Amino acid sequence: MNTALRSTLAALAFGIAGITQAQNVVLNVSYDVSREFYKDFNAAFAAHHKKTTGQDITLNQSHAGSSAQARAVADGLEADVVTFNTTTDVDFLADKGVVAKDWRQKFPHNAAPTTSTMLFLVRNGNPKNIKDWPDLIKPGVQVVVVNPKTGGNGRMAYLAAWGYVRSTGGTDEQAAEFVSKLYKNVPVLARGGRDATGVFLQRNIGDVLVTFESEVVSVDREFGAGKVDAVHPSASIVAENPVAVVERTAAKKGSGALAKAYLDYLYSPEGQEIAAKHNIRPRNEAVLKKYASAFKPIKLFTVEQYFGSLAEAQKVHFNDGGKFDALYTNR
Repeated sequence: MNTALRSTLAALAFGIAGITQAQNVVLNVSYDVSREFYKDFNAAFAAHHKKTTGQDITLNQSHAGSSAQARAVADGLEADVVTFNTTTDVDFLADKGVVAKDWRQKFPHNAAPTTSTMLFLVRNGNPKNIKDWPDLIKPGVQVVVVNPKTGGNGRMAYLAAWGYVRSTGGTDEQAAEFVSKLYKNVPVLARGGRDATGVFLQRNIGDVLVTFESEVVSVDREFGAGKVDAVHPSASIVAENPVAVVERTAAKKGSGALAKAYLDYLYSPEGQEIAAKHNIRPRNEAVLKKYASAFKPIKLFTVEQYFGSLAEAQKVHFNDGGKFDALYTNR
């Protein structure tokens, strides 16, 4: 065999090995407060994949504010899958040609395997006696929330507060007035959900943190049980956690099948149970019933009930010059 042929075959072998290696690596780009959930989920999926295929895989994570993550993927971050907390962030990638236009049809429940809702975390003993949304606009109460321009956590907090007023029979004008008063009690806007938790517990700012229900478990694990009390308001919003295969990366790496298998496993009984253990609401009714004690009775409303859709809410409330900019600037 001549030298040129040996070099060509070596290059081909190296290239095939590189492709195979790329196919066995998954990067999940996700939202800020999902770290602990995906740490446990990844371990379970890796074991499942090894058992069913005999192959080892590498699972990597990236976490920040959901919208910031979407922009990073659009700008070239080679995610294999995205697992966000608002559908508008996936729609943004679909508009850029990064994920499929019909991404909602690729998986059950409009490609949202789990949901959550917004609740309040208060300091142990609830010294300000915070029980419901109206308590957040009282003088002397400081509220920690995420900037809705940078994270889905913040958008859901804003929409939950607005929707609470509507759910009690209030008008949009009354909701705007209520939300404006709430943001007057916000000393600092956090970048993402985990940053908000740090502001509240590490920097010791604020009397109440408005965040996802799942953050209760994360706080107990990271900071120790007994640091905060969870307060479920009388009404709150259904927050879907949408997922999608990043088609741009799949086409480049040939990783589409593994990426789909990874997201499919979120719908499995095992994946749903791991979600429930992290206070993330499963779609599987049997699993939800099993963990009923973790998910307190609460009046839940959807985005569609009061805002039409998340896309419409994005245009009206969160795009530059929208209602959030107006009320926050004038607070």
